[in-house]
Order: sequence, then C-alpha cells, then structure tokens
Amino acid sequence: MVFATWAARIPAVRDHLQLDAATLALVLLCGGIGAVGSFPLAAWITGHYGARHSTLYSGLALLVSLPLLGLAPGLWSLMVVCTCYGAASSCFDVAINALGAQAERDAGRPIMSMLHGWFCVGTFSGALVASGVAGLGVAPVWHFLLLSALFVWPLYAAYQAMPDDRPEHDPERQLFVLPHGHLVVLGVIAFCGAIVEGSVADWSGIYMKDHIGASDGATPLAYAAFAGMMLVMRMIGDGLKARYDARRVVSVGTLVASGGIALAVASNSMAPAILGFAIAGIGVAAVFPFVFSAAGRHGSTALAAVATLGYSGSLIGPPLFGFLAHGWGLQAALALLGVLCLAMAASSRRAQWLQ
Repeated sequence: MVFATWAARIPAVRDHLQLDAATLALVLLCGGIGAVGSFPLAAWITGHYGARHSTLYSGLALLVSLPLLGLAPGLWSLMVVCTCYGAASSCFDVAINALGAQAERDAGRPIMSMLHGWFCVGTFSGALVASGVAGLGVAPVWHFLLLSALFVWPLYAAYQAMPDDRPEHDPERQLFVLPHGHLVVLGVIAFCGAIVEGSVADWSGIYMKDHIGASDGATPLAYAAFAGMMLVMRMIGDGLKARYDARRVVSVGTLVASGGIALAVASNSMAPAILGFAIAGIGVAAVFPFVFSAAGRHGSTALAAVATLGYSGSLIGPPLFGFLAHGWGLQAALALLGVLCLAMAASSRRAQWLQ
C-alpha cells in the first residue's frame, strides 16, 4: 500500500514542485541510492536482530518517511526524504523476504509466489485508492498521513504474532557479502526485473498523463492494471512452478511482458495502453518471487546479496527512464523496458539455479 501510494501520487508531487522529467529522475535516483546503499545495513539488522525485529524497525521507518515525501517543500528536501524512503524500503524488503523464505522451507512446498501476491494485493488496492483520492483533489500529504496512521497498528500486530527469530550471537558469521557464482545470475535477472517494475511504478502515471492525456484520476489506472495482473499471476505462480519449473515460467512470462510493453508503446489512447501495462504485469510477476526463493534457500546473507544486485535496478531504472524520456521521449524510454524483458527471457533459460 505504501509503495503504490507513493508511486501513484508522483505526478501530483511533480506538478506541485514544478519538476521536469530530468529533475524528477534525480529525485528517484536518490530513492535508488538509499535502497541499494542500505542493503549492508539490512543484512546486518536481519542477521543481528532477526527478520521479525527488522520488519518492525524498517516498517516504522517506512511509515514515517511516506508523509515526509508529501511535506517536502522543495527539490533538495524531497531528495533527502526520498533517500530515507528508499533505505527503509530495502531494509523492509530484505526482512519480509527472509521471513518468507523461512516460511517456505517450513512449509516444504512453494509458497513464495503467493506471499509476493499479497504484496500485489497492496499495490493494486493502493493504486485504486490513490486514483479515487486523486480524483477528489486530496493533496498527497494528507493522503500519505492517513495511510501511515492506519498501518501503524497492523504492523505492530503482525510483529507480535510472529515467533521470535533473533539468532544466536556468532562473531564469525558474515552478515553481508557481494553476490558471487550462481548468485550473480540470479542477481542479474532480478536487476532487470527491478528496472521494469520500478520504472512502470514510477513512470506509468507520467506516461498516461503526458503521452496519453489521461486525467489525474485516471493516471494511476495503468499501474493498477499492472499490479492487478501481477497479483493474479502470483496467486497461481506456485502451481505453475510445481507443474513446470521456475526457469520456464520466468522465460515465457518475460516474453509475454515484452509484448505488453510493445502494445503500451504503440498506444495513443487510454484503453490499449492500460491493457499493455496489464499484460506486462502478467509477464514479470514470477521474476521476484522465484529469484528470491532460489536465493533464500542459501540463507538471508545470500538473499541480501542477490537483493543488492537486483535492486540496483531500482537505482538505475527509474532515473534512466527519466533521462531517456527527457532526451528521446516517453515512448523510447518505455521501449527499453521491452528490450530488458527480452534479456530476462534469454537469461532465465540459462539460469540452472532458478528452480
């Protein structure tokens, strides 16, 4: 919900601060720097305190940073807050995926896609709510404050419900390593996936408003369609993985995603553009749960290493999209995402460890 709320209201924040595409790209770059730069911290917190405590601490930081994005009075303050938001997001992401990997091991069957599906429940509903709130003319800061206030108690209740997983102190344990060996292959696939997901989240609304000419209330619908189809596919992804294998699902899916991106690029009206983003969501849905599941089997340290390389795509993707959009246009920037989907399809076919 937090992620989708910020993504859906980026056009409103941009207009309020009168930012152009290149300047907005710098703001999003700060979020990526915060995310990637904090992965050693995320690995340390999770390894030292356990994923349960890390989820609470980083989740609270995330809920505090969201309203500050709406309160930022100018470019520089927005860049600082966006850096903090990115850091909190990455720490939270590592923690919940570590919890998910452990739950999958305990279950003895694939469940990671279903767990990532619940992330899509939040992004889909968050985007729809944001569409309605934006259509009513509510300022982003009040939207952000209300959402953060509503989610403090559910976060704490979830923390209380989970068993304590604080690890025994081991001075010899490595809490963070750079990805190596087969983890690099998984990281590269996640890297491309993060570029596609992050760019669609941050720029689909801008694309709908500036290229398609959608209203403020309609601009979040492209991301809602993308997230909604990701939700549907992630809820059935574990069954597909059991019937086929992760490599085949990711390879075919990313080929489908490239077709969806092509449709969005070729569109000049709202309906086909939204359909294109929806198809792209179907195609990339399996990337993160299957890559993180494979990495999580090697422990939280390996998971953080793959996440570091993967979420470097969050650092590079949205700002690169912005710079390309500024120099070559929104359609050219969106077309690059289709090329990356083809690259993921080729890489996943060779990833022997993606199972």
